[in-house]
Amino acid sequence: MDIYALIQAIAIAALPVVLAITLHEAAHGYVARRFGDPTAWMAGRITVNPLKHIDPIGTVLVPLLILIVSTGGFLFGWAKPVPVNFGNLRNPKRDMLWVAAAGPGANLVMALAWAALMKLAWLLPFNYFSLPMARMAEIGILINVSLMVLNLLPLPPLDGGRIAVSLLPTRQALAFAQLERWGFPILLVLLFTGILGSVLRPLMTVVTSLIATIFQLPT
Repeated sequence: MDIYALIQAIAIAALPVVLAITLHEAAHGYVARRFGDPTAWMAGRITVNPLKHIDPIGTVLVPLLILIVSTGGFLFGWAKPVPVNFGNLRNPKRDMLWVAAAGPGANLVMALAWAALMKLAWLLPFNYFSLPMARMAEIGILINVSLMVLNLLPLPPLDGGRIAVSLLPTRQALAFAQLERWGFPILLVLLFTGILGSVLRPLMTVVTSLIATIFQLPT
């Protein structure tokens, strides 16, 4: 990839990647506040300002490296986790589900919004912005579906793990929650062994195919 193509790819991908990662975190904080925990709000994290959420490694470096070395089949990153004090929630075990689900839910909404933009790019008369707009929308769908599917894996501290803790009976939930200290190392092992990609890609294909069908997009 030459330097001009690289700069162009970064410019097109920057907005959807940053929005996907930062709004995912802001959604957690917003729902936590609705259920009684103002921690994220007091920390200034319920905002669309990406500077409040950006993690130099997870929001910038990792997505950039993946964008450079991949063929576009898998893209993800992370932001600074939003602080949530689950003890402040009105019903901690029940409300944890909604706080955790808010992030993947935000990614689903954004994936649908980018799909609508892609549809618009193809419907409008062809112009200089048509292809960049369509490519940006494509990346927006990809990153949001990636984050949604990844975070729904039932592995603490991923959102899917917290959802599982919320749904399990108390004794099993407490035992399952103990996995959180090992969650990130397990995730890294799955990533570098290729297992994570093997699990996520079929799920991502299903979700993106459904979105393409809904908006009648080319696949």
